Amino acid sequence: MKPICKTLIIFFSSAALLAALYTGCKRQTEQQSRLTIKEGLLKVGVEIGYPPMEYYDTDGKTPIGFDIDLTRALADKLGLKVEYIDIDWEGILAGLDTNRYDIAVNITILPERQNKYNFTKPYIYSFITIAGLKDSNFKIEKPEDIAGRSVCYQASTSAQYFTERLNARGVNFTSYSYDKILNCFNDLELGRVDLLVSDNIAAMDYTEKEDSPFEIVWRDTAGESIGICLKKGNDALANALNKALDELFESGDTPRIYQKYSIVN
Repeated sequence: MKPICKTLIIFFSSAALLAALYTGCKRQTEQQSRLTIKEGLLKVGVEIGYPPMEYYDTDGKTPIGFDIDLTRALADKLGLKVEYIDIDWEGILAGLDTNRYDIAVNITILPERQNKYNFTKPYIYSFITIAGLKDSNFKIEKPEDIAGRSVCYQASTSAQYFTERLNARGVNFTSYSYDKILNCFNDLELGRVDLLVSDNIAAMDYTEKEDSPFEIVWRDTAGESIGICLKKGNDALANALNKALDELFESGDTPRIYQKYSIVN
């Protein structure tokens, strides 16, 4: 082979390599500059079945609730469209790990979760309650009074962790784990369980309805912070959401959403 041919081969090989490197770098830069997995779209992981935070309208198809209104307002602030992915609560954080969606909402901020995920600043606060039937004769003055009773809660929630802590302290009761808060209240109403543990937001939604058979029999005084959860390292989107949350609070939009769903915060 003549020297000029070798030179041309080296030239074209180098050019191809540079082009490949440029394309790869360009794609990486574009991905890094995007806030969300899919450009222009905020994908929200949510368990649609926890009123008043997120639930389906009377048509059984349209998601509504506090978190739905809030995330739509946040997406609008960021110039994004929004898509909701309805997922079982127990798998909601795993969906972040697999990039199924950008954010998960209505997540209690706990140290063990902060070690694995990013969180925005809190956008709502709650506390643990114990609910029962109005016509029951159970006297619950403190959490330990549930000893000997049957108690239900939604799995993988702060209510479950609360009951587990009681068990660890030697308070003995029969516990039942459910996939939906709706099923918890259904079985409480049917008398299949004596008591129900949940946060005050869900409990008040059920107990304050007209002719509700339920009542809150105990309230905790220690509050819990609820935020938006993101994949670890997704600082750009977390920062953008924090800025948007501040703007929504300052404009009065978030307080109006509280009022719309009768949430005291």
